[in-house]
Amino acid sequence: MELFSALGFIWNRSAVPVAVPTHSIDRVAFRFHRMLPEFVWDASVLEGNPFTFPEVKTLLDGVTIGGRKISDQEQILNLAESSKHLLGLVKSGRFSLDKATFTELHGLVARNEALEWGHFRGEGEETGYTPDVGLGEHGRYTPLVTVAGAPELNRVFTIGLEVLQKQIQQPFEKAAAFFLFGALQQFFFDGNKRTSRFMMNGILMSAGIDAISVPAAKTQEFNENMVRFYLERDATEMMAFLIDCHPDAERIHDANKSHAAVPVT
Repeated sequence: MELFSALGFIWNRSAVPVAVPTHSIDRVAFRFHRMLPEFVWDASVLEGNPFTFPEVKTLLDGVTIGGRKISDQEQILNLAESSKHLLGLVKSGRFSLDKATFTELHGLVARNEALEWGHFRGEGEETGYTPDVGLGEHGRYTPLVTVAGAPELNRVFTIGLEVLQKQIQQPFEKAAAFFLFGALQQFFFDGNKRTSRFMMNGILMSAGIDAISVPAAKTQEFNENMVRFYLERDATEMMAFLIDCHPDAERIHDANKSHAAVPVT
């Protein structure tokens, strides 16, 4: 099946970086572990969580924060546990781009937050509710309808995963495409973007590429880009945004300028 048809969106493949710095798995895992409080805080800010960065660090050190909602605190702890679990999968070579890993991570990310967690919409007790995504002045985006057993969601996921594996070899492009695939199709009742970003980082780190965190300072830009993605089904802008969020963004841009400058013979 054609790549874009299977995933549900398009992008300019020629704009995706060809050269991305790679390191050993131990090196990228070490950075992810060292940056974990920042990664957790960045992700929580994208969800509108009011915890400050010092409060996140304090909570991850095992000290509760007074005056904060239990639900906000649990979201932080879920993000931290999910991050540690992902790190363990990557370090042990057990991370896999498949449904089992996707749903396993969702079970940690959205625990006690989503309507149900750890399985696709329709595979649990709730089979009649279909969530949607608010797009502000542009209304709402509604994904595939929730149906008992999730036959269509599973079909879309299976086909999408197959074309990603067969037709995209570059890990950065594959990782970014999977994130946007999960965000668009909304396989879960909630926590889709968070879980899909964890999968994105699992793909990257397993290939020796540093993980990406969307900085808290870029929250508005992220949200605006995602609205346009939902409306236009064009991922070119979001992929460029993700490149700019990568810690090696400057090197990636420089390397790919050099690559583009080499004449084709």
